[in-house]
Amino acid sequence: MTDVDTSPTKRVTKRRGQTRQRLLDAAAEVFGDQGFGHATVEQICERGGYSRGAFYSNFDSLDQLFFAMWEQKSAAMLADLKSATAAISTDSLDMTAVVGRIVSVVPVDAQWYRINAEFTAHALRNDALRTAVADREDAILRTLLPLVQSALGDAGRRIVGDPTTLGRALVAVHDGTSVQCLVDPDTDAAFALRLDIFTRILLSYTEPIPPHPSSEESP
Repeated sequence: MTDVDTSPTKRVTKRRGQTRQRLLDAAAEVFGDQGFGHATVEQICERGGYSRGAFYSNFDSLDQLFFAMWEQKSAAMLADLKSATAAISTDSLDMTAVVGRIVSVVPVDAQWYRINAEFTAHALRNDALRTAVADREDAILRTLLPLVQSALGDAGRRIVGDPTTLGRALVAVHDGTSVQCLVDPDTDAAFALRLDIFTRILLSYTEPIPPHPSSEESP
C-alpha cells in the first residue's frame, strides 16, 4: 500500500464509535498475539465479533487502523504528561523528582512495544508509511516539548540549543531503555537505570536559569 490516508472522513456516531473502539481493542490483542505482519482483517473481525464490512466502514486498511491505535496511545500519554507536569509548579520539586514525575507517565508496555516495533519494521519497507511515521513522531514532539520545557522551568532549568534535539534524545532514551526494562531479569534495576539516564540527558541538554537582576540594583 503506497497511499496513507489516516484523516477521519466519515461521521462518527456513538454506535460507530463503539464499533471502532472494539475493533481497535481486538486488533491490539491480535497484533500482540500474532504479530502485525501475520495479523489479518478476518482475525480482527472474529476477535471483535464483527464482519469485514464493519471493519472497512471504519478503516481502509490495517495500516490505517494502526495509526488510529497509535494516535490513541499518544493522546493518552500526552494527557497524563500534561496532568503530571501541571502539578510540578505547585509541588516545588527538585530536578530528580521532576524527571521521576515525567518518566512515571511514559509507559513501558510489552504488548504495545511489540506492536509498534513490528509496524516500524513494516513501515521501513514502504516510503509512504515511513514518511507518515516520521510526520507523526514530529507531531508528538511538537506537543511534548512545551510540556517538558514548562516542567524544566518549574525546576529552575532551561533548554540549551535546539529543543528538538533534546526531544529526539528523549525519544531515543525511551525506546532504548524500554527494551532493557522488558528483557532484563532485574526489572527494578532496569527501571532505576532508565530514570537515571533520563535525568542525565535532561541535565546535559539544560542549564540553570540565571536569577533575574534585582529591581533595586542600580543600572
